Amino acid sequence: MALAIRDVEERDLDAVLALNNTAGAGILATDPARLRVLFDQAHYFRVAEMNGVIAGFLIAFRADAAYDSPNYRWFQAHYESFVYIDRIVIGAAWQGHGLGRIFYCDVGSYAEVRVPILTCEVFLEPRDDMAVLFHGTLGFQEVGQQTMGATGPKVSLLARELPSFSFVREHYLEGDGLPDTPWLHERSRPCDMAAPQALAAGDKH
Repeated sequence: MALAIRDVEERDLDAVLALNNTAGAGILATDPARLRVLFDQAHYFRVAEMNGVIAGFLIAFRADAAYDSPNYRWFQAHYESFVYIDRIVIGAAWQGHGLGRIFYCDVGSYAEVRVPILTCEVFLEPRDDMAVLFHGTLGFQEVGQQTMGATGPKVSLLARELPSFSFVREHYLEGDGLPDTPWLHERSRPCDMAAPQALAAGDKH
């Protein structure tokens, strides 16, 4: 199988929307307008393309996004600098191929040259033991819990320290910045060329 992990393109959005809305109870359904806001503002938004088919995606934000997710806001209140994994979806036909771990390696590589921690959450109501185990094996630790809204589910807020960041900060970020090489380039976001839109809290899974 030919696999490519690449930045999302506008032509991918229909496939991404279909994957999101068939992902099950762990991911809230969305609509084209909300997905477009994610497309415009996400710092990291990459897809897994398997033999020309979009097999999955991962969306993440840094600490300065205009995102009103209660879980994202929790991390904003507790950490100055981080990358927050908003959602990851792997299509049913492609599960079991290790794409989740590949995505987490990729977003980890993105994060570790920019921030000291990578964050996310998993559901505790209902408890998702597969997600808890998956994140535990990747080094995530619980740093808090909260209920999403007045009647929403309880979640475990997770963080993983990125030990490479101190080296990068000392040798690059406190000097001339990261080298100008393609794999270190930031995603080109449409909102960088226009006024940002606020993300609605309902966009969060």
